[in-house]
Amino acid sequence: MKKVFELIDLDCAHCAARMEEGIRKLAGVNDVSVNFLTQKLMLEADDAVFDKVLKQAVKICRKIEPDCTVVIK
Repeated sequence: MKKVFELIDLDCAHCAARMEEGIRKLAGVNDVSVNFLTQKLMLEADDAVFDKVLKQAVKICRKIEPDCTVVIK
C-alpha cells in the first residue's frame, strides 16, 4: 500500500532527511520520501503492517521535530 500524507510545520530540510532515514529502517517499509518543499510524506509499506508502520513513522517524525504534525485522513 502506498499513501501520501500532508506534513504541517515541518521547518527543517535536514529534519526531513532524518525522518526519511529513520522511517526507511522500519520493518515492512518498501519506500519512503519526506519532501520538505511540498510538506509531504509518501509511505509505501506492506498492507498487513501498514497501520503499525504508520504509527511508528508518526512517532519518528514527532521525535525529530516535535512541532511537526502528520495529517492522517
